[in-house]
Amino acid sequence: MPELTEDLSHAGRGPIDVRTAPDRYRHWRLRIDDRIAALELDVDESGGLAPGYELKLNSYDLGVDIELADAVQRLRFEHPEVAAVVIRSGRERVFCAGANIRMLGGSSHAHKVAFCKFTNETRCAIEDASAHSGQRYLCAINGSAAGGGYELAMAADWILLVDDGSSAVSLPEVALLGVLPGTGGLVRVVDKRKVRRDRADFFSTTEEGVRGRRALAWGLVDEIAPSSRFGEAVEARAQALAATSDRPAGARGIRLRDLERLFHRFRRAGAAYREFHVLALCHRRRHRRNGDHLSFWRRGSHIECRFVGPRRRRLRQRLASTVLDVVAVRETQRHRAVEIGKIAARGGDVV
Repeated sequence: MPELTEDLSHAGRGPIDVRTAPDRYRHWRLRIDDRIAALELDVDESGGLAPGYELKLNSYDLGVDIELADAVQRLRFEHPEVAAVVIRSGRERVFCAGANIRMLGGSSHAHKVAFCKFTNETRCAIEDASAHSGQRYLCAINGSAAGGGYELAMAADWILLVDDGSSAVSLPEVALLGVLPGTGGLVRVVDKRKVRRDRADFFSTTEEGVRGRRALAWGLVDEIAPSSRFGEAVEARAQALAATSDRPAGARGIRLRDLERLFHRFRRAGAAYREFHVLALCHRRRHRRNGDHLSFWRRGSHIECRFVGPRRRRLRQRLASTVLDVVAVRETQRHRAVEIGKIAARGGDVV
């Protein structure tokens, strides 16, 4: 699980903490019954990460996907006995309307990019759990699955759609918004589900989507079932998928504890980094030429540094007792530098 999403705030409200647990979920319900787990999406409309929008029709923002990412990792590593996972909706006649449009409309470009990256990594994590951990995923669509809702469904091993005459799968982003699907929709339609190119073109440019028998014939879903026996079909398919898994029923899982956010005395509150590759600059910036710099990282309870560059020996001597301005490079800021304090370097150790 990622430790922290750096500065991905909606309108600059600070870092977004991705630490959560099933007892703190607001949008998902997790239930485990022997070899089968159920992940039920029932989005709290007033539970957005920022004010100004409501999460209607099971639409989602980053907060919804943070919980999904946590559940996927916990099912994979804490519950080796779970062979199949059913993703379904807790609402009647609606599965998921995708990313919330008002949320995206009020977000910065950096937040939109990070949001799409995070959600796509969550879907990749579902596929990875199936490919390398034998945990099969079934998506049971009991209503409309649009945009990101259908992209979530395509991450599963099997898609079961209710055939009620109105439920459909769709990627309406191009037709309604003039943008491409942001979390792998087009790629998975063509490369994963092997939908014929002309049908994929039609599907991705029509807003109403495809229903029932046509969705099955085109390969957009794997199975359809009428409303009267939809529950039975979901249970039967989940059992069939569980039978294909080689996950050990009696094994013990690995407990995933909350990651602790460590704050060193020279780090600004709220800044957390997974890697400590830090660029150190002296006051006059004389030692940046020829690629000379210091590389910092955490080892145990202290910070260590290494001199790098063709003049590293001379640099070590000159900076042995120099107070440095430390600038950290954040990956999510695309190399945007943020000053976080001053340190002193003596003999290669940071004190």
